[in-house]
Amino acid sequence: MPILDRQDTGPIARLTLNAPEKLNALSDSMLAALQAQFDQLAEDKTIRVVTLSGAGKAFCAGHDLKEMTAGRQSPDGGRAYFADLFNRCTSVMRAIRTLPQPVIAAPHGIATAAGCQLVASCDMAVAAHGTRFGVNGVNIGLFCSTPMVALSRNIPRKQAFEMLTTGEFIDTTRAAELGLINRAVPPEDLEASTLALAETVAAKLASAVRIGKRAFYEQLEMGFDAAYAHTGAVMVENMLDRDTAEGINAFIEKRAPDWDQ
Repeated sequence: MPILDRQDTGPIARLTLNAPEKLNALSDSMLAALQAQFDQLAEDKTIRVVTLSGAGKAFCAGHDLKEMTAGRQSPDGGRAYFADLFNRCTSVMRAIRTLPQPVIAAPHGIATAAGCQLVASCDMAVAAHGTRFGVNGVNIGLFCSTPMVALSRNIPRKQAFEMLTTGEFIDTTRAAELGLINRAVPPEDLEASTLALAETVAAKLASAVRIGKRAFYEQLEMGFDAAYAHTGAVMVENMLDRDTAEGINAFIEKRAPDWDQ
């Protein structure tokens, strides 16, 4: 089996981290596999939604600490390797955000450090009851500075800082309260619930969702007035889409839309 398994269900690409013996750690090979799949999906017009889950007893335990320790053996003490590693990890997280399709994480077991970052980087998340989330690098002397970027853009500032400085874990109830996940479901329902959400999104007009995802993240980085100006222009372009016009006409005429996509 590949280290990252992909199974397509109609317009939904289902990615599974498949290194259960390493708790699906973001090793060099796992990061490379994720980057390759995201690069491919970015060009795949047949896929409308992506889900991301983990094989075995955990979603993702973060970086591969054994690989990181081995990187210290270079003459520079690992400086070049570590810089490259965190750049590659950042590239994967950025790829999720810039992917045209929404990405839904389906964590279970644990999602720690860069594994928690992976959940926070996805557009939505449905978790199994009992999942534990943490940015616990501080417990071994490594502050989770890169995971902090995604985490602090998902949950309130003080709660993010508490997680980062204490290394303590939160459960699915707290994760939902803070906004790290959309909802939690019984473990036996995780796959079906994630797929149901994916199918709901996949049934929408693909071009509208692509436009909306891009604009969603763009406006978040803007001031209030600039955000309204930008999204107003985006809506103009959306309105001029042939399929959007057809969708509005179909609603008015009380019929199903005849979309090209």
